[in-house]
Amino acid sequence: MNTESEIKVFAGSTGKDFAEKICIYLKSQLGKSRVITFSEGNIYVKVEETVRDKDVYLVQSIGLRPNDEFTEILFWIDAFKRASANSVTVIMPYFSYAKGDKKDEPRVSIRGRVCTECIELAGADRVVTMDLHSPQIQGFFKKPVDHLFALPILCEYINSLKIEDLVVVSPDSGFAKEARKFARYLKLPVAIGDKEREGHDENAKIIEIVGNVKGKNALIVDDFSISGGTLIDLANELKKRGVNRIFACLSHVLLNKDGVTKLENSPIEKLISTDSVYNPYVMGSKKVKVISVAPLFAETISRIHKRESVSPLFNKVPIEVLQIEE
Repeated sequence: MNTESEIKVFAGSTGKDFAEKICIYLKSQLGKSRVITFSEGNIYVKVEETVRDKDVYLVQSIGLRPNDEFTEILFWIDAFKRASANSVTVIMPYFSYAKGDKKDEPRVSIRGRVCTECIELAGADRVVTMDLHSPQIQGFFKKPVDHLFALPILCEYINSLKIEDLVVVSPDSGFAKEARKFARYLKLPVAIGDKEREGHDENAKIIEIVGNVKGKNALIVDDFSISGGTLIDLANELKKRGVNRIFACLSHVLLNKDGVTKLENSPIEKLISTDSVYNPYVMGSKKVKVISVAPLFAETISRIHKRESVSPLFNKVPIEVLQIEE
């Protein structure tokens, strides 16, 4: 579809690669813009073409630099609104602060609520995101939110690997419901890890695995990982319990430099994830396979713009979306 004269897609400082893939799918041109970060950390953004009366789509995840990326999104929304854009839709493949969804102890901020209110107050008309850590975050927004899922795209790739005797493994009971969705799609059994976390750090200990895994191949599924600690601890435990080959699947790959090193030295054969977060640390890693979900977001933009339903994309995606892979 040629939407160059109708849809304006712009990219934040960490969203350019993803936005360019969206534009390839839409047969459109990426909007001209500029971001400058001054020496003291001050962020300056400028829209370098007219957007008057246009429907604008801003592409930027809140990922490895969440505070800078979030602030930049607010400035972009304000710039588009002051330039008389008809509407501003934030394309946010990963929303880091979705982890801050509740007040589970005294004197803490509900960070997700603060962020959603700021995005709306800046002037966003709609948000499109994927695999929120806490789906109830959608309720924090008063504006429409389209919550996409990477599962169909990831599962189709996993099916293409033709791994026999595979079992889906959830790292904990909290992700068990999502793990069962993977298992239903792939028509596989499920096992569940039991982990405990003592503090607010990124270290958790696997203490038990519920389910039959001996002599099988395992697919560990989770929404994201930063240090890789839980994934690798679970993989080591699975090896102790007689698992042969181990694969992992994430919606968002946020592995830091140390996490990638740990992955390279772990029993995990392949980590499959999406390009929802710009992550230079995983580039060049032979163990990381990145599948692009940019076509999924591009199809969503197309449907929003044409006033068509987005909900069919939640469970099944068009073949043209599946065929475009990074």
